[in-house]
Amino acid sequence: MSRVVNGSPQVSPSAREAVERAIAELGYVPNRAARALVTQRTDSVALVVSESEDRVFGQPVFAGVIRGISSMMAETPLQLWLAMAQSGAERDRVSAHLTNQHVDGVLLLSMHDDDPLPAILADRGLPVVFGGQPIHMLDEHNDAAPVNFVDVDNIGGAQLATDHLIGIGRRVVATIAGPQDMVAGVARLIGYRRAIEADPKIAAPIIAYGDFTEESGGAAMHTLLEAHPDLDAVFVASDPMALGAMRVLREHGRRVPEDVAIVGFDDSVLAGQTDPTLTSVHQPMEEMGRAMAQLLYDRIRGVASAEANVILGTYLVHRQSA
Repeated sequence: MSRVVNGSPQVSPSAREAVERAIAELGYVPNRAARALVTQRTDSVALVVSESEDRVFGQPVFAGVIRGISSMMAETPLQLWLAMAQSGAERDRVSAHLTNQHVDGVLLLSMHDDDPLPAILADRGLPVVFGGQPIHMLDEHNDAAPVNFVDVDNIGGAQLATDHLIGIGRRVVATIAGPQDMVAGVARLIGYRRAIEADPKIAAPIIAYGDFTEESGGAAMHTLLEAHPDLDAVFVASDPMALGAMRVLREHGRRVPEDVAIVGFDDSVLAGQTDPTLTSVHQPMEEMGRAMAQLLYDRIRGVASAEANVILGTYLVHRQSA
């Protein structure tokens, strides 16, 4: 029976059929604990998201990544468990379970720069794949130990969005940047700056900050309008923040796109539901999730992947807001 359960090729078709029929009739389930003693594997991996439950289940970007991870893991014998760890107490509780007695590897998503979890996992020698490259890896001169990650081209996508706003004739182009302790926030601000600084006809960079939520986008838009009432375009580093920004512009009597053009980042389902619909940078979140899961699965099996790190392309989806 064990050869059939473990997928051994040294079983004749007739014997395999007979054993599988017996398994189905008896409702046999392998003893995972006993199996782990023999294989030194748990056949489980953890996905740890450093955000609150409200944000994980409320923002479309997370749904896409998790869907991609889950679909890839369904093609393997591995079980996936999900944990949210935002506070220090939550991180301590989760990290206590992230040992090779409980999991074969870990996927880390939405990491903040001060999170101690990556260092803890490195000390334990567990295979780890990051969703989003660590911030220090944006520095081409960094000499820290390499890590495995899958990310989207945040810098290129943000530059593309800002170039588009400049290309349609806008001259006072602001940004609502994401948090600067997260790689998406830092990288998208770099892309915006590159586009602005490459064109001498454009006003100097104008920056306000949010935390990727709709509420923070609205607050940042208030700040921008007070300081720069003449602005005529805004690149917003996430679709939820763009929704908040558009709401505040309406409250101030500013028309989108006639008075202020807006470009978001995500190309989430929200982008097609705004009024006007939102021009946004598409990032392939489900593909990112699948690539993360594949890279971790390869590491667990000791298979040399073609690439240790993956950066997926982005492109601009044109709608009515710009």
